[in-house]
Amino acid sequence: MTGPSGVRTGVEQKGTRASCKAEAVRQGAAARMGCRTILNTPALPLRTNGCTTPRQTAVADREKGDKVNRMTRKALPLRALGLRSLATALVLSAALCAQAQEVSITPANGTGVYPAGDTAAWNIDVKGDPSGLSNLRYEIKPGALHVSKSGVLKLAGAHTVFTAVRNDPGSLLLEVTGREADGKTFTALGGALFSPDKIKPSAPAPADFDAFWKAKLAELAAVPMDPVITPEPSGVDGVNYALITLRNIRGTHVQGQIAWPAKGDRFPALLIPQWAGVYSLDKAWAVDRAKQGWLVLNFQAHDIPAVGPKSFYDDLFAGPLKNYWAIGNQDRDTSYFLRMYLGCYRAADYLTHRADWDGRTLVVMGASQGGLQTLLTAAIYPKVTAALALVPAGCDQTGPEAGREPGWPQWYEHAQGKDPAKVLEASRYYDIANFTPKIRCPVLVGEGLIDTVCPIASTFAAYNEIPAPKHFVVLPIGTHQQNQDAYNRLAEEWLATLREGRMPDVNAAN
Repeated sequence: MTGPSGVRTGVEQKGTRASCKAEAVRQGAAARMGCRTILNTPALPLRTNGCTTPRQTAVADREKGDKVNRMTRKALPLRALGLRSLATALVLSAALCAQAQEVSITPANGTGVYPAGDTAAWNIDVKGDPSGLSNLRYEIKPGALHVSKSGVLKLAGAHTVFTAVRNDPGSLLLEVTGREADGKTFTALGGALFSPDKIKPSAPAPADFDAFWKAKLAELAAVPMDPVITPEPSGVDGVNYALITLRNIRGTHVQGQIAWPAKGDRFPALLIPQWAGVYSLDKAWAVDRAKQGWLVLNFQAHDIPAVGPKSFYDDLFAGPLKNYWAIGNQDRDTSYFLRMYLGCYRAADYLTHRADWDGRTLVVMGASQGGLQTLLTAAIYPKVTAALALVPAGCDQTGPEAGREPGWPQWYEHAQGKDPAKVLEASRYYDIANFTPKIRCPVLVGEGLIDTVCPIASTFAAYNEIPAPKHFVVLPIGTHQQNQDAYNRLAEEWLATLREGRMPDVNAAN
């Protein structure tokens, strides 16, 4: 079948398997452009059950600050059955398990990555009795944006192979929905990527992009740093800890926590910006890395206290910081992200002015909104020696013009009551894809094929613009929060190498 945009789809019936357990697949790696793309193949398939759609999941993630989404329905504890005997409970439990269905989608080639024009194939596996499923439908979304093809999904039994083709560089998102025998609805996702090294940003940077940020950095430079450090117990032997406040533009501040080894004179520095949401920092986020030998600064994305009671942050998120990503988004000079971006520069600059910095190693590491800030900092602060960004947000905000969904915060979706053209124009000054060409240090990026918050094609649009040595870990069943072990393992290897003052080998497979 051929759908719009040259996307061809089909269902290949391979027969029924006795077991729905996904076959083990091998690690794959593709070298390109003097860099390395790692195609991670996890051992277990993602099972996405329940009544949450990808869009609902993305919205919930944004509102809850990228909290872990619970996409798998939990089994009912035996004690909740109220049965008198364990034997009866076991019999009933077995019967319930036999009736339940779980649908998983995994790339048939183990990686989910193909040359443009090739046929992508997904294994759709059902654990339990497939005949209990109903209302099965599929949708194919190029660039995770608009539906190009949809229809009724006909299963071949416990195992079905679904295929689709994309003829140009980009991604496809397969979404399967249906109803289980118990009436619960479910959504399962599969992803595919085509010639990712050829994905380009959807629009060029504004002509005055550099001049704009030069002026903003000059505005920041006119504000004294004036660090205020408040020592507090670290709770860990051998680690010093303190809360810190730095001045930022227009009467605002950078607030965070800092930790460093109690023994020693000079240390490599690690800067950790935060993912989206409004919440208290966890002391362990700084202290645990300090135990490893780092001088760590972990800071808030907002001008709010680094630590405090949950109710305080919840009230802020429900009140003045509700939908903060849309505040002032119709003008480049009023965007909420202006203070945030300059705060990253200030935090990095503070670390390099400390007497206990070793003078050579400054690493930035973050996830989601923290990944956005990571790539930004590496671009605007030249002393950064390495950047590690997991599921980075903020990439390719003009993506809809190229037929793909941009990464969070999707500026174009937050133009209600405003001039959409002005919102889109302002977004170009904050688009991470316009900063990455300025990065000069090694970069590690990880992204999942079924991340609906920061879709992978938007991430590659920014990543491909990095002129420095770089390494991309593609996570075949990775969401915005799950199935990211391969990236995390490699990130720890990079950190261990960098802590010793050495540069990581971007061409080394994980």
